[in-house]
Amino acid sequence: MLESFILILLLGFFFGQIAARLKLPALVGMVLVGIILGPQVADLISPNVLAASASLRTIAVMVILMKAGLGLDREKLIQQGTIALRLGFLPGMCEALIIAFAALWLLNFDFLTGLLLGCIIGAESPAVIVPGMLRLKSLGWGVTKGIPDAILTGSALSDVLLLLVFSLLLNFLTQGTTYSLNLPFGLTLNAFQLLPLQIICQIILGLCFGLIAARILVLLLTKQNWTQNTVQDTLVAASCALSLVVLAEKLPFFSGYLAVMATGFFLIEFDAPTSRRLRSGFDSLWVVAQIILFVLLGASIQIQVLEKILIPGLIILAIGTLIGRAFGWYLSTLGSNWKWQERLFLLPGNSAKATVQAAIGGIPLAQGIEGGETILAIAALSILVTAPLGAWAIPTFAPKLLEPGEVDPTKIAIASSILLLAAVDTSPLADNVLTKAADIARRCDGKVIVLHVIQTSNSQEIEILKEKSQRILADIRHQFITITGSIPEEIIRVAKEYQVNDIIIGKRGHQPMHKVLIGSISQAVLESSSIPVILVEN
Repeated sequence: MLESFILILLLGFFFGQIAARLKLPALVGMVLVGIILGPQVADLISPNVLAASASLRTIAVMVILMKAGLGLDREKLIQQGTIALRLGFLPGMCEALIIAFAALWLLNFDFLTGLLLGCIIGAESPAVIVPGMLRLKSLGWGVTKGIPDAILTGSALSDVLLLLVFSLLLNFLTQGTTYSLNLPFGLTLNAFQLLPLQIICQIILGLCFGLIAARILVLLLTKQNWTQNTVQDTLVAASCALSLVVLAEKLPFFSGYLAVMATGFFLIEFDAPTSRRLRSGFDSLWVVAQIILFVLLGASIQIQVLEKILIPGLIILAIGTLIGRAFGWYLSTLGSNWKWQERLFLLPGNSAKATVQAAIGGIPLAQGIEGGETILAIAALSILVTAPLGAWAIPTFAPKLLEPGEVDPTKIAIASSILLLAAVDTSPLADNVLTKAADIARRCDGKVIVLHVIQTSNSQEIEILKEKSQRILADIRHQFITITGSIPEEIIRVAKEYQVNDIIIGKRGHQPMHKVLIGSISQAVLESSSIPVILVEN
């Protein structure tokens, strides 16, 4: 098992990076590694790892759904009204129904088996959609109208609905009968009549369990101070979220995945500082979780089964997306303030399949349902086609179809590299400037440019300054630059050229900020720079 995990993590990471450098989604490389390492090709993954792949994928999906919840914006969801709810019900069910009818024609399935296939294919992939939407939120695309938030919430609700219908159909097809519920006054509800009640129960109880979990986490992490750093916060929160998923499997009255997403959402409302720390922690967890998820997805794909259903499978996917899901999108956004370009974005932004298909695509075959092998093959084909396309299309078409808006840093982790400019001379004050730059850089894992504007030709002093920079910034990536010219002008020019976040410069004396010596270098930089300036006293 250890050798398998080494191969999965290392090859998955580097093939993902190779795919990224080729301008392809990283998951393409990871899925390719899974296919190569899997039993269909090299068979290098331990059977024990493959046996545990469902549990490992569950953990990975938990991580990405927690990230989604921690990135939701309540105000934007309220602003959109019922759009998120409609996106959660209409596109997936419309696609499932259209696929059911297409399967009657192309695969000679009966309607219920075709609908079973439709429920599998109609489910959306949080592993592709959630990172894509969170990235759009961090860049500001579509955030003014809450489009990423609506897609995130709708995707989670859609999976709840389709998984419930899938379970109902599976029970009917395998047992030949349906269960019923006897009510007072002689009323009896069969499984189909109970479905709306089940959906409402799953959603409401999922939200309630998420609310309770968020309260518990705030109590443990903030009120009682059981943890001391972000790693411990993330460990406790991840364990709590995974417990919700496990509990939902034992008590299938609520949606565990929806409860996880709701936990992150309520954490923002209850304790914004804690949610900010957890966003950072779950970002780190996702780096590992996504490799395991997509490599094991690739390993689960049965290549030899794809050949005979390739053409009809592609036709079914196209019909389901371009007719069924498109009609659902139209109904979902009817009467909204979305422009036609923003509605069109739902095609690349809300169509990816991967996680759910890998999790349940093989169940009909395992249950002995006629056509189960074909269902599994089409589920695998949907992963191979739509997951890479979705991961590529979301960042590609968002700038073309969505409007930019203001990013809310309290709702989303914004990944940015901090670059500091430390302007130093050969005086003892340089030590303080470099020490301050080092302190800030260590806190935010930043980089430093050390700038010295030469005023004399004393190369020995410059060499001493360079050695001092190397000593103080030994554990920080930095660059030492020397130039000639007017000191204030060159400091500002270099800062703009390298697009630094802050300028750090020394100020002699102890005068208050509004009484800095007129004519000094620090005063000139303060007056002329549009970049924030940090003054360091001797």
